[in-house]
Amino acid sequence: MRRLKFSLLPGIWFFVFNFYLFAGGQPGDENKKYVLVIHGGAGGINRGDITDSVKKLYLAGLEEALKTGEEILKNGGSSLDAVEKVIRYFEDDPQFNAGRGAVLTSDGTAELDASIMSGIDKSAGAVASVTRIKNPISAARAVMEKSPHVLLAGTGAEKFAEANGLELVDNKYFITDAQMNSWQKRKAALDKKGTVGAVAMDMNGNLAAGTSTGGMMMKMPGRIGDAPIIGAGTYADNNTCAVSCTGWGEKFIKNAVAFHVSALMEYKNYTLKEAVDEIMLKKLSKGDGGLIAIDKNGNYYMEYTTQSMFRGVVNSEGKKEFKIWED
Repeated sequence: MRRLKFSLLPGIWFFVFNFYLFAGGQPGDENKKYVLVIHGGAGGINRGDITDSVKKLYLAGLEEALKTGEEILKNGGSSLDAVEKVIRYFEDDPQFNAGRGAVLTSDGTAELDASIMSGIDKSAGAVASVTRIKNPISAARAVMEKSPHVLLAGTGAEKFAEANGLELVDNKYFITDAQMNSWQKRKAALDKKGTVGAVAMDMNGNLAAGTSTGGMMMKMPGRIGDAPIIGAGTYADNNTCAVSCTGWGEKFIKNAVAFHVSALMEYKNYTLKEAVDEIMLKKLSKGDGGLIAIDKNGNYYMEYTTQSMFRGVVNSEGKKEFKIWED
């Protein structure tokens, strides 16, 4: 009788499992969750620097970006897809310094950088100093998935993007009247200096991070910041966290900021907050920038040393928030 009892168990579980699926469930649904954190750049914008109407436009942009990514995640899509779609939204929105609306070089042209990384196997792709790729973040993903390389730059990246069916545009497409006016005045006051980025965890627990930027206003042609540098401005590892940075790129490159957050968690068992706080305290100074991050358990953290950081978060537990300043 005892042997018969155990022989029936597989059949019983098979019946329960199939009844659950028939009812519309999936194994482990009750434990599945998603998180999306975004940023639209950190900088020196004070409350009095922008009008209420402009503030509303920025917040509306952050909210729409969150909706774009959440729609993917809540329907079981991948963190990589969510990150790419969010950043494509930012690249198409002229309010932000990525894609159309990017700040200009000292020559008055737009040069764009972007990177993306999967936490599953730490595969990554990036493009730098591109001037004709409409959505650099998608080109970065193509480099990751369709080439043996991590980083392609300049005309080589553009030829690769075109060969893989991505849209190329004239450089004038990226240059808005507002950015041209700022360039002509040779100042960046009130300008959108920040990089854009996103980090996400999908329902399968996979992490991804991506970053895209037009760089620094009046930068030298050919200057590349941290956004396309894996480990500096972008990093993702399913064992630790996903990170996207924004700010003074040279400081983030020199200190490998994104990687060090992960390393502190992996080698010293720091929590996400502990790792971020230590890096921000020891490696960055006031005004250098900020970052957003998610750990493998879905905890998120956003921190910055500037006066403001455009940022937002949404998750499966009902959290939804987007801000420019602290309150």
